[in-house]
Amino acid sequence: MNTAGPSEATARRGLELIPFRGLRYDPDRVGSLASVTSPPYDVVVRPDGLHHLQSADPHNIVRLILPQAGTPSARTGQAADTLRRWLAEGVLTTDPEPALYVYEQYDGDGMLQRGLIGALRLAEPAEGVVLPHEDVMPPVVADRAALMRATRANLEPLLLTYRGNGAAAEVVERTAERPPLLATVTEDGFHHRLWSVTDAAEVARVQSDLSRQQALIADGHHRWATYLLLRAEHPSPSPWDHGLVLLVDTARYPLRVRAIHRLLHGLPVADAVAALDGLFRVRRLDVPLAKALEDLADAACAGNAFLLAGDGAFHLVDRPDPDLLARTIPVDRPAAWRTLDAAVLHATLLDHVWRIPEDSPAHIAYIHDTAATVAKAERDGGTAVLMHPVREEVVRDLARQGVTMPRKSTSFGPKPASGLVLRALDV
Repeated sequence: MNTAGPSEATARRGLELIPFRGLRYDPDRVGSLASVTSPPYDVVVRPDGLHHLQSADPHNIVRLILPQAGTPSARTGQAADTLRRWLAEGVLTTDPEPALYVYEQYDGDGMLQRGLIGALRLAEPAEGVVLPHEDVMPPVVADRAALMRATRANLEPLLLTYRGNGAAAEVVERTAERPPLLATVTEDGFHHRLWSVTDAAEVARVQSDLSRQQALIADGHHRWATYLLLRAEHPSPSPWDHGLVLLVDTARYPLRVRAIHRLLHGLPVADAVAALDGLFRVRRLDVPLAKALEDLADAACAGNAFLLAGDGAFHLVDRPDPDLLARTIPVDRPAAWRTLDAAVLHATLLDHVWRIPEDSPAHIAYIHDTAATVAKAERDGGTAVLMHPVREEVVRDLARQGVTMPRKSTSFGPKPASGLVLRALDV
């Protein structure tokens, strides 16, 4: 694996964000803006969450980002037909002029996040302008690519972070003082507001500031890989040279970093625990979920630690056998990677101990919500593996070295709601 960071010469070009004519719901044609939004496609807890969103409004964005049909081609065809119909009916309308969009999210606990939505030039990986930090699963990239080809649209922005606190941040703050294009409150309690930036001088200030910046992919690695794949399929210049993103300046608005948990289908907790005998320390915890997570956090301070659940209790797994790690963790990675919980989970537990293929939906699911992961394991008789979140500085340091973490290692948030602004490539 290449561990060298990008050269100063290639990184100097920076981020290039351009305005676009946003595709947005007409509030008069839908029940409410909140009822047509959705979490990002990979955060929707299926099938319960999917059914809930589909019933919230017949025009919910989930019908585009997660179409339901018998075959992959039928699903993508259905999404394309739905998008065309909504455009013809005026459910979705195109903004009159190109814009960058300021997007704000806040909740009742003091969490405030503001950023810029625009079409970002798809830099080559060697340029070091956009840094991934996780591996991707090729079948998911292929699925997203088929959907984007069929709809010819970027249906939801991915989340990028940078550290600037310069002119772009000033434009964001000034814009947020004006009346918004839209405002809504989703059922998770988050307030969402959106503004457009169309003034040429303000757009130029944003672009000049961002041209010196480098971004980390916080959420949306599969969509970024999809953008790159589709750009390679189309001669340049074309609309496929850019992809829809939300850029958040974490010098001003730090993100929350949470773990993504695993649900192991067909592996009862008793079997999972038995396989760890002599390899890890395992302690049964008959405590509520909140207390079990506190115990996990304490154990994680001293080394690799996980919580197993699914049988009505929690099992704290820590203190792996050093010889086991030496045999199973790849030696060609930096020390910071070799000690990641996700690295130990995938290389040692999944590959070596439990022998579960990490890229098979029939064997493993990746779930963001902790309580939902536990509930599904208890209902299905599987094993929930609860993770402790990795610190953002570790993620950024590894990304700058050109080292990717195991897939689904982190969950940055809050994530942008899907459905507030889309990008049609034919406009």
